[in-house]
Amino acid sequence: MIEFFTDYGLFLAKVATLAFAILFVVGGVISAAARQRGQHQDEQGDLRVRHLNDEMESLRDNLRHAVLPDAERKAARKQQRKEEKARQKAARKAGAMAADRKARVFVLDFDGDVQASAVDNLRREITAVLEAADKKDEVVLRLESPGGLVHAYGLASSQLRRIRNQGVRLTVCVDKVAASGGYMMACIADRIVAAPFAIVGSIGVVAQIPNFHRLLRKHDVDVELMTAGEYKRTLTMFGENTDKDREKFQEELEDTHLLFKEFVREHRRNLDIAQIATGEHWFGTRAKDIGLVDDLQTSDEYLLTRCKEADVYEVSWHTRQKLAERLGLAFEGSLERVMERWFHRGARRWW
Repeated sequence: MIEFFTDYGLFLAKVATLAFAILFVVGGVISAAARQRGQHQDEQGDLRVRHLNDEMESLRDNLRHAVLPDAERKAARKQQRKEEKARQKAARKAGAMAADRKARVFVLDFDGDVQASAVDNLRREITAVLEAADKKDEVVLRLESPGGLVHAYGLASSQLRRIRNQGVRLTVCVDKVAASGGYMMACIADRIVAAPFAIVGSIGVVAQIPNFHRLLRKHDVDVELMTAGEYKRTLTMFGENTDKDREKFQEELEDTHLLFKEFVREHRRNLDIAQIATGEHWFGTRAKDIGLVDDLQTSDEYLLTRCKEADVYEVSWHTRQKLAERLGLAFEGSLERVMERWFHRGARRWW
């Protein structure tokens, strides 16, 4: 009997392995095809707007309905109708006097990866908001990013600068992390709000390149690299790197770091650049002490406060995807989550 269950278990393992391999190949093909089509077709999508004030009021009313006694619930409903009439009256008056309208807050989200790929949606959202916003309004960006490619986050930062250039107030909220390129984006804001244990800073530059030259030479494999221009290529993966190559590459890193520091100094003049531009990161509480952030709050707390003072709208651009694209990207996301789970299990075990 034990032998039967052992054989059956091995059979199931083989079936599962085969099924996973098939799904991996099919998902990869679908995802690659979807991306290739996306390179040759114009992106189509739609702008979605949610009135967060209504959502907050709905949550409050649902809770009241569940916990209040009948008498108190009726009194609360009566008070709510009274407040609604007052708002409608104020809205009619505001229609006659547009200059006295309530301020508006436009909420955007940026979830950054290494390539800052979310900038494609961000630029559309900013363009839409700037067509409607004026100096009385505010843009709030909920930012989460550990940083990535220099040029990619340079572009993302330039998109945020469009808001400041038009005279609209910009607030950045960081709940988890705004490091390196993420902080490059955050520092543009008029105000940075961070959760107490959000990771902030990491104002530095890093690069690493594997080199297989000795391995290839061991197996008598030559790599020919032809360039025109003394520094067209410095460090390479397959050729032999020299001290001169390393010196030039380090010089380029130092220059990039210098540009980064100048960029932060331009937007956060109260910072001691020598203290904070070491590549270190800080948690929100410590980051406030040294001036990297202005206030300690979660984004939920900040927006709840703004809902009491202004009309708050969440603005997001959604790209329409075909079925094959959704299947491919869904599979890719599932595979990434599985690999991340395995990685973290290994990290907890060995680190």
